Amino acid sequence: MVEKIIFESASPFELHHILRKMDSAPQHPVFGRLHMPEGDGPFACVIALHGSKGWRPHHDDHVAIWVEAGLAVFQLDCFESRQVDNVVADQMRVTHAMMTADAFNALNWLAGHPQIDESRIAITGWSLGATVALYASWEPLAEVLSPSGLRFAAHMPFYPAAHIRPEIQRWSAAPIQILHGTIDNWTPIKFVHDFIEITRPHGANIEVQVYEGVHHSFDSEKPLEWLADAIILDYRTIEIDANGDMSAQVEPGMVLPMNEPEERFAAFMIAQNIGCHVKGDEEARAHALNFAKEFLLKQLTQ
Repeated sequence: MVEKIIFESASPFELHHILRKMDSAPQHPVFGRLHMPEGDGPFACVIALHGSKGWRPHHDDHVAIWVEAGLAVFQLDCFESRQVDNVVADQMRVTHAMMTADAFNALNWLAGHPQIDESRIAITGWSLGATVALYASWEPLAEVLSPSGLRFAAHMPFYPAAHIRPEIQRWSAAPIQILHGTIDNWTPIKFVHDFIEITRPHGANIEVQVYEGVHHSFDSEKPLEWLADAIILDYRTIEIDANGDMSAQVEPGMVLPMNEPEERFAAFMIAQNIGCHVKGDEEARAHALNFAKEFLLKQLTQ
């Protein structure tokens, strides 16, 4: 059974606005599709978030497998809820922060559903959605967006952008399982390795399943495609200081604030970081479809 669910969310532009100005973020409804498995609940649930192209066929392949395995899945539609098709070439139309607000509002809505076990709700996502799934484990965000203390039971990001470096190092103890390819040039795996090195000493329970020689979207069936206008990560990170202010070194010796839309646009005009490949890989896809299912079942049903 699939049901369209509408709930209240908000659109903070950046993580800065979640941390400092959440009360002034525009409020509006968001919707998603709740897939319920056969049988009697309450069920464990996976909140799933799409990437910069929106929902794609390979995402639905994973969802079908998880539902068949007995998990509920809530597919959030952060783009269509805001009348946006995709953000490949304009990452400011719907941002990581907006999708993070959606994810936590979905978590809190699902906690009141009689057929969902609030203690067994995981979060997953692909690319941009994976970035949400990864940084949803950062406690300063969770404390603002879910002050009741409700947290995700597990995090499973597929090829996230792991480039944000908070000064405050407080992370959920819930397991984080990343799946990433070594030749991904949209969200390079180097950021993931660096992220793990930084966060593990501070309590992050994080692992990465590495797929050698595969591109972004390796779990799809796509032929090799060059996305000339896609905004990508290159070598730059974004810092968040203890006050919630964001900044980036866009050139050697040039640090710019990254809190507001005009600041982020100015940084992009200097960086001009565009262009990447996407491509499915048959072997990696087959492994990931099973690996992801087994991770979720282990964390949510055992």
